[in-house]
Amino acid sequence: MAPGLPAAMDRPHFIGIGGAGMSGIAKILAQRGAKVAGSDAKESATVEALRAAGATVHIGHAAEHLADDASCVVVSSAIRKDNPELARAAELGIPVVHRSDALAALMEGLRPIAVAGTHGKTTTTSMLAVSLGELGLKPSYAIGGDLDAPGSNALHGEGDIFVAEADESDRSFHTYAPEVAIVLNVELDHHANYASMDEIYESFETFAGKIVPGGTLVISADHEGARELTRRLAGKVKTVTYGAAEDADVRVTAVVPQGLKSEVTVLLDGQELTFTVSVPGRHYALNAVAALTAGAALGIPAAELAPALAAYTGVKRRLQLKGEAAGVQVIDSYAHHPTEMTADLEAMRAAGGDSRILVVFQPHLFSRTQELGKEMGQALALADASVVLDIYPAREDPIPGVTSELIIEAARAAGADVTAVHDKAEIPAVIAGMAKPGDLVLTMGAGDVTDLGPLILDRLSQ
Repeated sequence: MAPGLPAAMDRPHFIGIGGAGMSGIAKILAQRGAKVAGSDAKESATVEALRAAGATVHIGHAAEHLADDASCVVVSSAIRKDNPELARAAELGIPVVHRSDALAALMEGLRPIAVAGTHGKTTTTSMLAVSLGELGLKPSYAIGGDLDAPGSNALHGEGDIFVAEADESDRSFHTYAPEVAIVLNVELDHHANYASMDEIYESFETFAGKIVPGGTLVISADHEGARELTRRLAGKVKTVTYGAAEDADVRVTAVVPQGLKSEVTVLLDGQELTFTVSVPGRHYALNAVAALTAGAALGIPAAELAPALAAYTGVKRRLQLKGEAAGVQVIDSYAHHPTEMTADLEAMRAAGGDSRILVVFQPHLFSRTQELGKEMGQALALADASVVLDIYPAREDPIPGVTSELIIEAARAAGADVTAVHDKAEIPAVIAGMAKPGDLVLTMGAGDVTDLGPLILDRLSQ
């Protein structure tokens, strides 16, 4: 039976409660009986889902939104120090708790699986949550994206397993003490917080060092960054590798595309298992193998978990079909790092056959564009044509000289057909003018580019 409410979190106030990570923790606390309150910048489907779960949500940030009797204030690294609710908490002496500490408290007394890596965390966490649920294990989970509806990114389950996405961006994943940890890949990203690959490796080593005694690290045998981390951790933690590499402990022997699905065959403990992954792309197939390996490390029979993985049919913003109009399919992709962009475009190329691929790409963060703009442009060369928007700043201030033009120049140098569009409102008309029956349109990026899918479909249907 899952534990109850963590001490001192019976009346939490979340600043930025509608965020992907924050909303999940708030939902679980509400389901455990906490009196949850918070604020967010704007109304959203997630905010409505939280209200339906019993939370009080204010729109906008103001000191008066924080109740005097709040037991703690929960924040993420995105919350600025001059936030009025944070200042009010200091005046009242209310403890401030980082999101990761709140999530760690929710996992106490359970068997946590923490999913880390530069790419693929949300998908792999979701695959575990869905497949464990299919087996009747009633897991709790906290995911960085919605499974099938707003607010479906988290659940307080009655079982003893807790599956959590472990975010490396601000080193907050050092807070967790998992029984099983997954590292999908290791690359340089989050340039505002990490200056070098050595710092990234040190951070992941710290994360792996938090695995409880007797626990297991599940890590890719294919990704060079993950292999280097494995070398650095030799003798320090029990490790199980997975992948297509010949030396993988759980070896992928085949990934066969079947339209928008894949059939995957693995060798695990001398046993050959073939199962279906209900989303397209080799990278998603490997995510499923990571989930299978983690479940086996937790003692779940692989022969039972493998077929249960087919129940996962996707998470919002991960190659999510938004609809079809005038013979054109519109698909939403969260990809914002060159590796993710390449993987999703290759998956669409394999699944779409002879279909043309048109991309609406919105770069995310000035710092990421400064460091990886060239590689983003090269990734866009995999599309038949692309439209590039201005940079979505999120939490960052502009950096002089860093614009979408860095990506566009690199894309054109790689032979890509790229158009710059500065006004997002023009995109539906631009795409309607480009698209032909049979085309695939991808809205791609971690910002508000996701909002364009329905607008493009509306324009195509006219």
